[in-house]
Amino acid sequence: MEYQVKTTPVEKWVINPLSAFISNSIMGGIVLLIAAVIAIILANSPWSEWFLGFWKNKISIGINSELFLNYDLQHWVNDGLISIFFFVLGLELKREIVGGQLSGFKNAFLPVAVGIGGMVFPALIFLFFNGGQDTEAGWGIPMATDIAFALGVLHLLGKKVPTSVKIFLTAFGIVDDLGAILIIALFYTSDISFVSLGVGLGFLVVLMLANKAGVRNTLFYAIVGILCVWLPFLISGVHATIAAVLVAFTIPANTKFNELQFLSKNKKYANKFDQATVTDSSTVTKEQLHILKDMKTSAKHAMTPLQRLEHSMHPIVSFIVMPIFALANAGVVLTMDMDTLVSNNIFVGIISGLLIGKLIGIFGVTALLVKLKISNLPRGMTMSHLFGLSIISGIGFTMSIFITSLAYTNAENIVQAKIGIFVASIIAGVIGFMVLSRNGSKAKKETA
Repeated sequence: MEYQVKTTPVEKWVINPLSAFISNSIMGGIVLLIAAVIAIILANSPWSEWFLGFWKNKISIGINSELFLNYDLQHWVNDGLISIFFFVLGLELKREIVGGQLSGFKNAFLPVAVGIGGMVFPALIFLFFNGGQDTEAGWGIPMATDIAFALGVLHLLGKKVPTSVKIFLTAFGIVDDLGAILIIALFYTSDISFVSLGVGLGFLVVLMLANKAGVRNTLFYAIVGILCVWLPFLISGVHATIAAVLVAFTIPANTKFNELQFLSKNKKYANKFDQATVTDSSTVTKEQLHILKDMKTSAKHAMTPLQRLEHSMHPIVSFIVMPIFALANAGVVLTMDMDTLVSNNIFVGIISGLLIGKLIGIFGVTALLVKLKISNLPRGMTMSHLFGLSIISGIGFTMSIFITSLAYTNAENIVQAKIGIFVASIIAGVIGFMVLSRNGSKAKKETA
């Protein structure tokens, strides 16, 4: 007997559309863009002083009037809140390495090679303009592609772009993000307190041992991860976001039940539920409630803690963490004249790195590997698609802005870098969209 679940008007017109919006990862890129635009508008409005000053307010933690952590709001966002983004990024990386597109040499070779090429060439081009100067510290800025924004552009193209193109972008984009994390860890750190770092690494080992011992309680990993790993890393001078990624790699990626065990258990629970006594009211009996709890536990054990966390935290990152990050960091006062903007090579280096460097690193490396018959393009993807995708990969926002805050302390240099990021990202998005849209139209005519 089949039961049809009735949908209430509130569910139909409010809850379900909102759930669909939140569950769509592309929408996170749209919300991020809106937040960035709002930040730029407010920074250049009559409320500019209030808006920019708001992020300089300090939040301190201390005991007996002695301040332990004394940072402004922007610092808390860039070291604390953004760590949630890096934690989820770490979960995604581990999932892809364990059983995704980066599992095994054959699957990982092309995305890894392209990801590395897409990082190295933008950095080299930036250093071509800035090497040996005070501004050379920004070489890591043009290295990272903003996957959310890039996928958002591809989403607008709809069926004009094959699914394989989107999958390929995601695959090498993950490698790109991993490279950016390593660069932050190795090159963008302040003076290191080895005592604090040792404490953090010690508790990281505790989490790894807990994983091996079969501990699956995510609350345990959260408490130890935040208080005993993230906090010591924050104090040590090694950027706290690295701790978030490392903790993510300790989260168990195995299930307690396999598929057959899950199905067997839930068949038993379903039979028990069917045979349980019922009431005339809309509520369930205690017996039914216990069975439903057992079914819920069974479903929980059939999922890996890693995927469970990733699934539950993705909306938080997309619709809370990243918009706040954009509001705190994208507010640039656009009153800088052209002479000041190009008074050094930061602006030119970033634009050249994101537009030319990404094109050489992604299109050039892939074309070379295909030409040498070392690898093949993903099924359904053409060189024209690859060309357009390489241009779109010049969209650098989240990670580029984040590395800017680590690379420079001079306010003028930060503004020059952010404007370079914005300009390059807009150009990359528009031209990449036009190239792929034209390719899609040609393909339609040929198949008509």
